Order: sequence, then C-alpha cells, then structure tokens
Amino acid sequence: MFDFIRTHQRLMQLILLILVVPSFVFLGISGYSFVTADPALVEIGKASVNRDEFVQAQRSQLQQMQESSQGRFDPALLDNPQARQALLDQLIDRKLQIDVATRNHFSVSDGALRRAIAAMPQLQVDGQFSPDRYHEVLTSYGLTPRDFEAGQRSELALDRVLGPVRDTAALPAPVLDGLKRALTEERTIRLRVFKAEDHVKDVQVSDKDIQAWYDGHQDALRLPDQVSADYLVLDEAAALASVPTIEETRLKDYYEQNKSRYVVPARVNVSHILVKLPAGASDEVAKTALAKAEGIVTRARAEPAGFADLARKESQDAGTAREGGRLGWIQRGTLPLAMEQAVFALKQGEISDPVKGPDGYHVFMADQVQPEQGESFEQARAKVEDEVRRQLAADRFADMATKLTSLVYDNPSSLDPAAKDLGLQVRQAGGIARDRLLSAEEAGPAAASASGDSAILGDVRVRQALFSSQVLNDKQNSGVIEISPDTMVVVRVHDATPAHVPALDQVKDHIRAQLTDERARTAAVAEGEKVLASLRVRPSAEGFGEPATVSRLDPAGLSKDVLDAAFSIHTDKALPAFGGVALARAYAIVQVDEVRPGTTDAPALAGLGQQMARVWGSVERQAVLTELRQQLGVKVTDEGRKLIEQGDSGSN
Repeated sequence: MFDFIRTHQRLMQLILLILVVPSFVFLGISGYSFVTADPALVEIGKASVNRDEFVQAQRSQLQQMQESSQGRFDPALLDNPQARQALLDQLIDRKLQIDVATRNHFSVSDGALRRAIAAMPQLQVDGQFSPDRYHEVLTSYGLTPRDFEAGQRSELALDRVLGPVRDTAALPAPVLDGLKRALTEERTIRLRVFKAEDHVKDVQVSDKDIQAWYDGHQDALRLPDQVSADYLVLDEAAALASVPTIEETRLKDYYEQNKSRYVVPARVNVSHILVKLPAGASDEVAKTALAKAEGIVTRARAEPAGFADLARKESQDAGTAREGGRLGWIQRGTLPLAMEQAVFALKQGEISDPVKGPDGYHVFMADQVQPEQGESFEQARAKVEDEVRRQLAADRFADMATKLTSLVYDNPSSLDPAAKDLGLQVRQAGGIARDRLLSAEEAGPAAASASGDSAILGDVRVRQALFSSQVLNDKQNSGVIEISPDTMVVVRVHDATPAHVPALDQVKDHIRAQLTDERARTAAVAEGEKVLASLRVRPSAEGFGEPATVSRLDPAGLSKDVLDAAFSIHTDKALPAFGGVALARAYAIVQVDEVRPGTTDAPALAGLGQQMARVWGSVERQAVLTELRQQLGVKVTDEGRKLIEQGDSGSN
C-alpha cells in the first residue's frame, strides 16, 4: 500500500482532485438541506438521498474547486460517472452517520463547541481566536452565529460516529515491522533489455492490416466535438506595438532623470589629515593651525608613501588616524563644496593644499581616482527607448483593455471592429475540444495545440466560453477572458465539427506506425521471454549491464515496472534468480545477484507508523460504513443509476 501510494503520487492527487467532496466542515450541516423530496436517487432505510440534494452538493463541489483554482478548474473533471458515483457515495455515508447520531442521541457540550470553533484557522488572527474575524467570516457566508454554531454542533455530533474509529486506529506492530523490512530490503540486480526498435526493420504491415485495425477501432479513433476559433489576443506585445514613435527629447529627459542607472559617477578613494580649528577661534589660533597644516603638506609631498604613517602621528581626527587617515570612496555631494572641489581636482597620488572645513584644516591625498563610467545617451539609447516604450505600453494596455471590452460588447457578431480599432490581428486555430486541445495529428496543421497560443487556447475558461450556448450556438463573441494580468483574449466560433471518425486516408500513417510499434514490441517480448526461459535453465551473465543496488525506498532511477519485477522474483533458491517484465517499447530481464536486509530505522521511515495508521483508520472507517449500509439497507434506484451514468442536465 505504502509503495503504491509513494510511486503513484500524481495519480493519487488526480483521484483526490476528481473525487473531492463538498466541504461540510466549515459551513456545517445547516448549510445543506436534507429534506427528502422526489425523485429519490438512493433509499436508506426510511431516509433517502434525492436529486435536489445531489444537485446542490454538486454545485457546491464545483464552486469550491473553482474558487481554489481561481477559475481554472475544468468542470469536465467532475462530469463523469466515477465522480458522480463518488459524490453520491459521500452523501450516502453522511446520511448513515446522521442516522446513527440521531438514534444514539449524540450531543456536544457548549465547552467542546467553543474549543472546536476557537481552533478553526479561518477564525484566528496570529494563531489566536478573533471575535472580529469570527463575525467577519460569518457575514461573508451570510450566516448568523446561531445558525453557524448549530451547524458546528451537528458536525461535532456526527464526528462522534466515526471519529473514535479514526482516532484509535493503529497498525499492528508485526505488520508495521514487516512493511519496514519490505521497504528497506536491498537487492543487487542487473538488467538485459530487448528493445522494440531493434525489430522494426522486420515488421511488415499491409493495407489489409490497416483496414482491419481501422474497422475494429472506430471508438478509439473517434474525435470529439471540436471547433475552430477566431480570436483576439491583447497582451504586452500588442500594447508595445501600439505605442507610437517616441520623441527624442522625451528619451533624453528620461535618460537624465535616470542617469544613475546607466552611469557610475566619478569617485575618489581619499585619505586625510585633520588639524582641528575650534569654532570662534582667534586669528592667531587660525594662523597657527594653518601653518601646521602647511607643514604637514610639505612633509607629505616630500614622502607620499608615508602619508598613512604621518596621519597616524599628526591627524587630530581620532576616528581615521588609527586607519592612516583613510576616508574611503567619496562621490560628489558627500562633502562641503570647497572640500569636494579640492578632492576631485586631485590626480591619483596627489596631495592637496590645506582646505578649510567646518572642523579645521584638511590635507587630502587621492589614493585612487575613478572617473565617471557608464553609457552615454547614444550608447544607452536602445535600452532607454525600450524602458520608455514599456512604461507607455503599460498605460496603453489598460486603455486598450477597456476599449476591447466595449467594442466586443457593442459588436457581438464580429471581432473585426475591435481588431481594426485596436490594431490587433484576428487569429485562427482549430482542433479545440471541450476537454482538451487536439493534437496536430488529429486536427491538422492549423491545430491550436501546435500554435504559439496553445497555452491561451487550452485554458479551461477559453474552452468553456467556446462551447457555451452564446458562442457555439448563437455565434456571438465571448466576453473578454483574463488569462493573466497582462494577457486577455476574446474568442468566437469560426466553425464547428461534430464528433466523427476520421477517414482512413487521414489516419492511415498513424495506424501503420502504431501497428509497427505493436508488432515490434511483441517481437521484443517474445525474444526476451525466450532468453529468460533459457537463463532459468542455464544462467549466464552475457548481455547484462552493470550491477545496481536498489530498494523500494531507493529505486536508483528504475521505473516502477522494473522495480516491481525485481522484487517479485523469488530468491529462496540459489542465486542468481531471474524475472522479466514487458515495458512500453521493450522487454527487460532482471537478474538478482544478492539479497540483504536493509536498515529498518532509516530516517525515511520515521513517520511510516503514523502514515499507515491513517490508512488503517480509513480502511476501518470504510468497513464500519459498509456494515451500516447492510444494516440499513442502501438501495440505489433506477433514477440514481441513470444519474450516475448520464449526469443531470438540470444541475447546470
């Protein structure tokens, strides 16, 4: 079971998606009606599930899926007998639980109800129950606290029916130990593969074979109802194309306003020595300070390499003196004007005259000088124009979207007025079915699946619009469909083709290729099985690849089919042992050379007990429901069977 779930995660996700049931947990039982009305779909003792209940639950289910997928959920995933059966089963199971809860007078205390509501994440702010959030959420659902709490009390009462089964389920220790051993067992194997492609040259397919296959596979060849569509796409590219020529002065203004993005300004890596001059100092004190600074300049220029040592001895800026007077990189605008002018007038290695600053006289040395770097306007012009154009296009897009909505509404029978007014091109593509885009092989060279707009045309909302009554039957434009914030589309049906079986000439090459593949695979399987039979009599290592050690937890890149084959080989007799498996386009022989137990306390198994307990609980829960069905006598009526197979037109 664990191995199946692990290796079929995508399948399990799809099953859960398709068979998801309406959420009763938040709205509670009061959010749904269970009053019996004709026609009954299922009879459950004295109760029943009727059509109205099913339709209401189905609508709730679809609404929930649409909301969770932001409108991208395809209703076709729920329009099949399996999904309808699953939903009906859930309604039956719920009625069974209601019957048990009612007969046994299950109830819930006020305290338990308060604790359950307070624990709901939807009603919490920063992990704590919020009364304001509580009333806000109830208002959004149109519920009063009284109705909501009554519904939750009923939900908790229902949980008492099967909750104990779920909560007390525990996988027996011997079963869990055996499962761990099976998951961690290691086998050293080798593979020998017989490829179908090696037999293609020997395969002969006649016209008679093709005709026979065609006649016998009409259902497989049948194409669904499909349409070809005319459509308009409004996206960033269309908005960019609508932007007129931009004036040169506007580009230059943008460059100057954003110059820092294109130009690295000049800078100087500078050191200094400070001779402090107190504020309000006398002329005599100022002359003395200046004389000292001039003396420092003379000494520094005599030995520039010793500037750092001189700064450590003479600078009165305690913060930088320890670092040899180093100030670091200076850009324009960071120093007072007189000091800045002096610094940026220096060449690398030069020492300035004394410069008076707010705190005294400074002697600067330019350790490094980096001139202005970057692109001139002419060099950056293409980038500037692209940025300006995109900004204008963003504004233009909003205007075009508004116009598109209006033009499509005012001209419902044609896309031409909108295309002409907005400068868009009416595009066309075919092979669009309700549930998918047909392949180019099925729909021809104009297939939507082969176009650059396949992602747009394959969007569930686009397909829904094309097969709506307004667009398909009345030949009207769809509304504006927002695929993403920067992509909108409008569609109309150009031509509709009912479901049909293509003519033989259209599918002849496809059939020939398929028959060739099937026969080549059959030949590969036959060759592989023959070799396998001989190996079981007389083992040989000829043709096998390098050994690999695998386990169910670590398949080492093997496909599930090969891994299953490797672990289905009986190894209780002498090794090597052999097994085989037919693959999609090959046959593989698996040779098992060694079997050894794995480490059952591996980190990957840490949560296995809890996972399997949940699975075990689900099985036990279903067993209880099955017993309840037998006790109460669940009977699906003719109306119920018809609804499961054909659906309900009244639910749309």
